[in-house]
Amino acid sequence: MISPRRTAPASFLICLYFAIGCSNGSSTSSTTTTMGGSGTSTMQANAGCIGAVQTGSAAFIDYTKETPGACRHLTPADLPQPNTASSVTNGSTLVARVNNQLPQVPSGFTVQQYATGLNNPRLLATAPNGDIFVAEPAANNVVVLRGVDATGKAQSTSTFASGLNALFGIAFYPVGASPQYVYVANVDSVVRFPYQSGDTQARGAAQVVVATLPHNGGHSTRTLAFTSDNRLLVSVGSAGNVTNTDTDTSETNRADVLAYTPDGTFLKIYASGLRNAVGLAVNAAGAVWVSVNERDGLGDNLPPDFVTHIQEGGFYGWPWYYIGANPDPSLPPSHPELAAMTIVPDTLLQPHFAPLQIAFYTGSQFPAIYNGDIFVAAHGSWNRSIRSGYELLRVLLQNGTATGVYEDFMTGFVNADGTVWGRPVGVTVGSDGALYVSDDASNSVWRIAYTGS
Repeated sequence: MISPRRTAPASFLICLYFAIGCSNGSSTSSTTTTMGGSGTSTMQANAGCIGAVQTGSAAFIDYTKETPGACRHLTPADLPQPNTASSVTNGSTLVARVNNQLPQVPSGFTVQQYATGLNNPRLLATAPNGDIFVAEPAANNVVVLRGVDATGKAQSTSTFASGLNALFGIAFYPVGASPQYVYVANVDSVVRFPYQSGDTQARGAAQVVVATLPHNGGHSTRTLAFTSDNRLLVSVGSAGNVTNTDTDTSETNRADVLAYTPDGTFLKIYASGLRNAVGLAVNAAGAVWVSVNERDGLGDNLPPDFVTHIQEGGFYGWPWYYIGANPDPSLPPSHPELAAMTIVPDTLLQPHFAPLQIAFYTGSQFPAIYNGDIFVAAHGSWNRSIRSGYELLRVLLQNGTATGVYEDFMTGFVNADGTVWGRPVGVTVGSDGALYVSDDASNSVWRIAYTGS
């Protein structure tokens, strides 16, 4: 399972250094210099952030400090020491949405319920014709939402396929305007349905692509993406929180991103040491990115969850290390050789945020500062004394490279008393340029549109 690689290349560290070092942290934007082939270029950094970018201990927050436009930047140097004695169980207390509650979004944006009455809506996928496909694992269905009516609601809702098994991932293949299949990841397999653009019901029975995926234990989400060279990637989370993989074989081909041919032939472990890479996406340049739920039990502020591009063959630490050469205190020091080989992720998030689906903004509706940035659905904590997450995040990129800064973009799903009425899971960009966000607490899909300057 372990597939170690050396640490991130120097060019990446240079970019990260300049993104940190050139931010003055005192205004909504600053400049940063990046290395170019024929010299240097100056770009805006932190555009869209309101006030100073919070760093150091100030960047560790809870729901009471989450507000649209607030930006934070955590680094490995900010991490506290493990404190297992302080670890808590504090699951969310779910309550109904009342008085037409709405989440909060930045100035110039609006948010409204696009679809309601769904059954545990999770991952979202936008078809080339603009239909929004929704995974409903509790009902074992794939649902299709079509269009936007005059009130901002979906014009129609259809069941595309049923009889699945705790499904999550959905992907269209071939990538582009005319896919021939819809791939669906069950908890224990991958299947595909014949598809033509505009189908709202599967035109044929499910075809088995990958007959068996590891599925016992925890972390049931399986996310799909196709690389630019047409490999099928499948992310499979670990079975447990932390496992000694020298003595326990239950984690074989888990905490990994696996690579297959489109017909289901196993190729390789694409990247390893990723405890639970729920978010999995490929950008326009062909880079593979993930969001990762890191381990629990080490205290309120350790270790950070993260969003990062992944290197083919790269090793990201689990279970032996986290966020670079930080050893897990519950395991014996059996693999000192892996410390220097553990790749440090690009953008560190608040620990226990539980980042799930990610989406690159590729639309034309939002202002240009959002182009290419990553939106992240943060499902929310259960392992912090004061809860955090339960929001939509924006991870800031410059020329495809993470700056390390992330922004609270849509917040307000936690009431003042700490009860929770919304939990973001999925996010996708619609053909209209709006963002669509699934919420498995209110059983809704939210639509975020830009309406002003």
